[in-house]
Amino acid sequence: MEQYKKDFIEFMVRSNALTFGDFVTKSGRRTPFFINTGSYSTGSRLALLGRYYAEALRQNLGDGFDVLFGPAYKGIPLAAAASMALSAHYSRDVSFCFNRKEAKDHGEGGVMVGHNLRAGDRVVIIEDVVTAGTSVRESVPLIKGGSEASVVGLIVSVDRMERGRQGGAGALDELSEEFGFEAFAIVNLNEIVGYLHNRAIDGAVALDDAVAERIAEYRRAYGCR
Repeated sequence: MEQYKKDFIEFMVRSNALTFGDFVTKSGRRTPFFINTGSYSTGSRLALLGRYYAEALRQNLGDGFDVLFGPAYKGIPLAAAASMALSAHYSRDVSFCFNRKEAKDHGEGGVMVGHNLRAGDRVVIIEDVVTAGTSVRESVPLIKGGSEASVVGLIVSVDRMERGRQGGAGALDELSEEFGFEAFAIVNLNEIVGYLHNRAIDGAVALDDAVAERIAEYRRAYGCR
C-alpha cells in the first residue's frame, strides 16, 4: 500500500474522522465504523485533507482533468482544498465549482458557483463517502446541463465497499458503470482494516480483534463482491 494511504489512515484516526463503535448510517444500517468529514475542522487539517485528495487524483487520473466539482454542502470545502493542494504542491492550477441547494434569483443567478463550465471541460466530482450515490446522480446533470462538459471521475475519501442499489457490485462500481467515468477512493475499507488491525496510533489501538470481527460481520451482511 502506498505511503500516502497509510498516512491518510493515521490522519483520519488522529482527526477523529474515522471512529469505531455502534452507529446508524443514513441508509438505516447499523455499522461498527463511521466516517465524519466534519471532523476536519481546522485549517491545518483541511490543508492536509486537500493534499491527500490531490495525491489520489494524480495517482488515478494523472493530468486528465480540468475542474473539481463539490456537491453542496460537504463537497464544497473538499473541492476548494484539493484545488489549492494541486496548485501548491503539484503545480496544477485546477478550477473548481459547486452548486447551491436553491437557485439564486438575483445577481448572476443560477445554481452553480465558481468556474463557469464549458464544452471540453473534464470534471471530477469530489465527495466524502458514497452509499446510495444520490448526490452523484443529482450532480451529473447539473454539470452537463447546457455546458457540454464531461464528467471523467468521482473521488471519495473512503470506499466503504458496500453493495450498491442494483445488487452485488459496490456503489462506486455501479456509478462508474452507469456514467462511464472512473470512480475511486483515497483508501478502501480493506486497506483500513489491513493497516489498523492491532496497530497502535499514538499509543492506542483503535481497531482490535473485536472491532475487526464486527467489521467482518458487517461486510458479510452488506459488503460488495
